[in-house]
Amino acid sequence: MVEQRPAKPSVGDLIGLASAAGQEARVAAARRRLANIRLTDEERRICTDDLAEAFAVGRLDEDELHRRVDRLNEAVTHGELQPIFTGLPAPSLYQVEPRKTGRWRWAAFVGAVWLALPFFLLGLVFLVFGREVAAAIFGLPAILWTLVAYRWAAGKTKRSRRS
Repeated sequence: MVEQRPAKPSVGDLIGLASAAGQEARVAAARRRLANIRLTDEERRICTDDLAEAFAVGRLDEDELHRRVDRLNEAVTHGELQPIFTGLPAPSLYQVEPRKTGRWRWAAFVGAVWLALPFFLLGLVFLVFGREVAAAIFGLPAILWTLVAYRWAAGKTKRSRRS
């Protein structure tokens, strides 16, 4: 009998797990910060919508929904929400908004353009003097480098295009 080894997780899987753990840690920190703060009517409405969504997808039956909504309406602080959402995903109230790309990325992009500019100009000089192969060797990588740096600075990744 051949022993099968468990498949090694890929680097992408490990990065995904690490980012998910980081997201969970941010949600837990947001809950702790708000634990003793009183609930507003808008926050109750958001939590009610989350419970209704859990009912709609089949995580709760009707009686359980009514019990949890009654407990939600009696809750005074954020700390009292945790038992209401036991066994359910964290309320959207505590979801942290994704960070936007900073200005430092654009500064790095400008630096990348300055690094690529001499190679691009050298490629143009070669092109003018009839050395097309040399022009391609110097000019095309400079253009590609600038395009990749722009996509990175703008925050356009495969993941953001799918969403």
